[in-house]
Formats: sequence, C-alpha cells, structure tokens
Amino acid sequence: MAKNKLKKFTEYETFPNTFDARNQLKGKWHSEVFKNKNPITLELACGRGEYTVGLAQLYPERNFVGIDVKASRMWKGAKHAIENNLPNVAFIRIQIDFLNDYFEPGEVDEIWITFPDPQPQKPREKQRLTSPVFLGRYFTLLGKNKSINLKTDSDSLLKYTLQVLQPIPVQIRELLLDIDEKEDLQEELKIRTYYENMWREKGIIIKYLNFRFV
Repeated sequence: MAKNKLKKFTEYETFPNTFDARNQLKGKWHSEVFKNKNPITLELACGRGEYTVGLAQLYPERNFVGIDVKASRMWKGAKHAIENNLPNVAFIRIQIDFLNDYFEPGEVDEIWITFPDPQPQKPREKQRLTSPVFLGRYFTLLGKNKSINLKTDSDSLLKYTLQVLQPIPVQIRELLLDIDEKEDLQEELKIRTYYENMWREKGIIIKYLNFRFV
C-alpha cells in the first residue's frame, strides 16, 4: 500500500495539470494555467477529484481546480482529466488553511465543499471548512454574490453551518435536507464521489446548501 501511494505521488508530480505549494500561481491561474479568462471554481478537500472532474465535464466553458493535501488521492482525478482530454481541470496540493496564499482576491468565482470531515470534536471546530475562520477566507477570495456550495452527509455539520451563517450577511439560495426528494435535481448535484456512495450504502441522507455573501 505504501509503495502504491509513493508511486501515485511520484506520478502526480509529472502530470501537466498538477501543482503544489512550490508553484507561485497567485494571480496567474488564468494566464499561466488555463490560458483563458473563463470563471474558476474550486473544490476544497477534493479527495479523488470526482467532483472536480464531473463539474469540468458538465461545464467546459469554466475552469476547475481541486485542492487537497493528498497527492495520492488527487492522482486519480488528474489522470482521468488527462486521459479524457479535459483542459479545464487542475489540481493543487496545499493545505486549505493557506488557500489565500495561492489565489488572488477576485480570481475565483465559486467554491464547492463536498463531503468534508465534519470535525465533530469541539476543540477542532476551527478546522471545520465552514467555520467563521474559513468563511472569512472565502469572503476575502470571492467577495460578494459568488456561490459557495456544501454537499454533506453530516447533519451536525449542516446545522453548525446554518448557525454560523445566521449573523453574517449572506443569502441562502438553496437548502435541501434530502437531495433525493427534489424533482429535476440539477446535474451538478447528481455527481457522486467515493464518499457519497459509501454514505448512501449506509442509508445516510445527503444534504446540500448553496449560499453567497451579500
């Protein structure tokens, strides 16, 4: 197993669509990576990159960047994008805590947070990807009127997120307590990751929240 991870890590570094903390790309994603001015969407804690790749296939007129600390996970999404000729996909291996060191304010148009670790322990609250600390980083990056999407299996994380958002000037654009109950579900919510399939097999309901700062 360790040798397989090392092999994937090594191969990840050779891909043309993968980057890490050594790459100084802040303010350069349009000009040096995608070489176009299309809107950029980030997937945070992207894991194997299923959502990043799925969104890129749905929206070829947009650019998508998956972010995670595990190159051996992102290897799958990066390889899939290369093999399927998806030039609008990239991955970067960094800690999300330092997100704003790698993207310029206004450079990103949308954020997806898909099945993040809910960090249920109270001492780890600041590590929840919808904590006030992270929301502040997202606001600096996005500004107003740009979407943040949360797709989760965790009731506690959704409840926590809604509580955190109460005093903040945001517009909740959509809240689904069970995405399977919605008729005409939008295509981007039909994308399934390894973790979503795992939770579904256990009978856990999938939730979705879309909001923006106003």
